[in-house]
Amino acid sequence: MRTAIVTDSTAYLSQAEQQQYDIQVVPLSVTFDQESYAEGVDIDVTTFYNKVRVAKELPKTSQPPIGEFVTLFEELATDYDEIVTIHLSSGISGTYQGAVQAGEMVDGINVYGFDSEIACEVQGFYVIEAGKMAQTGASAKEIIEKLDEMKKTIRAYFMVDDLSHLQRGGRLSAASALIGGLLQVKPLLHFQEKVIVPFEKIRTRKRALKRVEDLLGEDVAVHPNIKAVVIHGNCEAEGKEWLATLSEKYPTVHFELSYFGPVIGTHLGEGSMGLGWYRK
Repeated sequence: MRTAIVTDSTAYLSQAEQQQYDIQVVPLSVTFDQESYAEGVDIDVTTFYNKVRVAKELPKTSQPPIGEFVTLFEELATDYDEIVTIHLSSGISGTYQGAVQAGEMVDGINVYGFDSEIACEVQGFYVIEAGKMAQTGASAKEIIEKLDEMKKTIRAYFMVDDLSHLQRGGRLSAASALIGGLLQVKPLLHFQEKVIVPFEKIRTRKRALKRVEDLLGEDVAVHPNIKAVVIHGNCEAEGKEWLATLSEKYPTVHFELSYFGPVIGTHLGEGSMGLGWYRK
């Protein structure tokens, strides 16, 4: 049994990870002034944030055309028996639905969709696990069962410097953005029922990050064997400093460092910070 693993660019996997676990990546796009860039192909993270700083308007983001999925799935059908395609939350993008529709259009191979209900490297946790399982000969159904089990312990929280990015992009209600702006709070956000909603409103950035640390600590106290990722929005030095603090505080946790790339960065903005984890 050969099972192919597909994801989209918002998992922000490194090239080494893609090659090591044989992951196929379909990019989403960002558009500045009518010019579109495929994430991870036509634009890198540094270039993106530099362009945002001087742009008159925020860029727009778009999901991959269904045809890109169809073409990829047809190519994979020549070498694989099944496909598991894993994508960012269907509550903030139509990418997952597009991949599922494409799977129904391709003959000769069964395509199994998995809605991560999240994004970024936390989405990548699912993809890496699927890749590892596929390399041992696991079937698509076995992989989906494992991912469903992982979903029970996945946690992720993030903080943004400017709620207007999320509000203008339609990923957060106008009321929530207004309240955050008026009070100058640093609200913690999370995914709930596939969409981004406030978790708690906290007055300062320092306190917000400390609150996330404590939330991780609650899980570590119950189950020390955890994999976690610090995610930053073009503030790598701060991300590394926080990771070092967390690593010292929670030595049983395996930490990684990742980033909010162009598509997710469009909605969260520069300076955003996040922490995600799951029980291994």
